[in-house]
Amino acid sequence: MLITHDTRCALDTVVDLVNTAPENDTAPDGLTDVASLDDFVRNHEVSDVGALSEFDLAAVRKVRGRFAEVFAAPDPGSAAAVINDLIAAAGTTPRLTNHDGYDWHVHYFAPGASVADHLAADCGMALAFFVVAGEQERLRRCEAPDCRRAFVDLSRNRSRRYCDSRTCGNRLHVAAYRARRKEAAG
Repeated sequence: MLITHDTRCALDTVVDLVNTAPENDTAPDGLTDVASLDDFVRNHEVSDVGALSEFDLAAVRKVRGRFAEVFAAPDPGSAAAVINDLIAAAGTTPRLTNHDGYDWHVHYFAPGASVADHLAADCGMALAFFVVAGEQERLRRCEAPDCRRAFVDLSRNRSRRYCDSRTCGNRLHVAAYRARRKEAAG
């Protein structure tokens, strides 16, 4: 599957956005205030965003929840329904642009759109490409029992199971190894 630079950036953004949501009632929200939203926007180089407000924060949290639904969708039809709602609500206006040193690419948000509509349109379209390509199963949640972080499995054989093999994957492999040793020692 060919993934263009702007699609990859949108995928990274949507995964990071979904992962700002608290995993449980005791975990902190990664978007606690307007300053944290501003940091998120700046760190992900989201273009054409003006001054942010509490309204933007609430709207982005709502979009984040809808993106989480896409990662939890049991089938392409369910994912497509959520993505279609997001894109339609954002009032997409595809346009070619070349900014900030990047070659020509497509933005799907209307000029002057809110940050929530911008994210819904651009990130929604990136997710849509996966559904269209029959690759919706690549939109996953970590299989570690104590982690539910979202990720996009870009491995050649679609075999990635953990959000990060160096943390979640390694931790589970070490635990399984120790359990086998303990059992063998009897």
